[in-house]
Amino acid sequence: MSDIETIAAREMERYIFDKKYLVIDVRQPSEYRKKHMKNSVCIPREYLLQRIKGIGDSIPVLYCDRGGLSMQAARELQEQGYRAISVVGGIQAYRGRYLECNTVEK
Repeated sequence: MSDIETIAAREMERYIFDKKYLVIDVRQPSEYRKKHMKNSVCIPREYLLQRIKGIGDSIPVLYCDRGGLSMQAARELQEQGYRAISVVGGIQAYRGRYLECNTVEK
């Protein structure tokens, strides 16, 4: 099995607006609502294999909180023959301007 393709969190910005890629948050919707990358979609890891066909030819760029879950998800996709990129360090490592936060807690 080959290594999982990874990028550093600071590199995420080059993928956010590129139509060739789809940035996917593999955390739970409640975590996504609190903080996520602009233009990303939330597909929890446990549903990713079922929904991957729906993204067409886009290459998934996966992130989670710290990188472990997205690495696991990327490995699962790779085992099914898909190319996927995992963000090392996850959203916690991202320090750019495309972070969207919901500071209102219920």
